[in-house]
Parts: sequence; C-alpha cells; structure tokens
Amino acid sequence: MAGEHPTLEHLRTSLQPGQRLMGLDLGIKTIGIAISDVTRQVATPLETIRRSKFSLDVSKLLALAAEENVGGIILGLPINMDGSEGPRAQSTRAFARNMGKSSPLPIVFWDERLSTAAVERMLIESDRSRAKRGRLVDKLAATYILQGALDRLSRLG
Repeated sequence: MAGEHPTLEHLRTSLQPGQRLMGLDLGIKTIGIAISDVTRQVATPLETIRRSKFSLDVSKLLALAAEENVGGIILGLPINMDGSEGPRAQSTRAFARNMGKSSPLPIVFWDERLSTAAVERMLIESDRSRAKRGRLVDKLAATYILQGALDRLSRLG
C-alpha cells in the first residue's frame, strides 16, 4: 500500500545481487550509519554524521548509499519497552516518510529496543572512556540494528 514501509521479506525479494544494506540509528543530534558486506551477512560501522538540516542529512545519506551500492535501508525504530510508540518513534517514522519522497530506496523499520544499551554495556566492558563511548555508540548502535536485520534475513532463506 502507498505510504507503508516494506517488510524484510519484501526487501529481500527486491535486492539485486551485490547490493548492500545500510543501517541507520537516528539520534536527536547524530545519525549512526552501518553498512553490510555484499553478501549481506556482516554489518560494519561506517560513520556517524552530525544532524543538520533534513535535506542536507538526506543528501549525505543518499550519497553514501550510492557510493556503497545500497539497495535498502534498515532504520532503527525506537519502540518503548512496553511495545508502544512515543514521540521518538513518531519522529523516526516522519523522517522515513520524508526521506522516501527523495529516494526510491526501500526503508524497513527494525525494532531497536535495547540496541544503544547493549552497545553501551559492551563499550563499558571493553573499558572505553566515556568520551570514546560517545563517539562510537551511534555507529555501533546502527551496526547492532543492521546485524539483527541481516540475521533475520539469513533465516528467511
């Protein structure tokens, strides 16, 4: 249906061989970006961009997508622990809706509950300083989100 976002199952059938997936962790101030390998098995952190104007953010994301031969985007959806959607989830849905007007790339939402907390815990356990954790957490959260989607895709066959 128009206006709805595809599922992972739909995305899997629309990807061409060799196309990568891009994972995004949309923060208030930054966007964490991860990229899959061409076989779509492994997610790798790419970069974190500081958010500015929406059009500039989307231009940067689409330029990266073109450069990396991306066939679809996995966008972390910040759902509350009780399964409800709050203002951040609504903002993420609006971002995807508006980005979809600028790009033909399919955007699939991925439940990102606990992704930032899991990454923070991992960085604390690896004894990273608070400053280093702050620089790493967004792109690692995007990697965590993307890897979850890649794992699900591999189970779909």
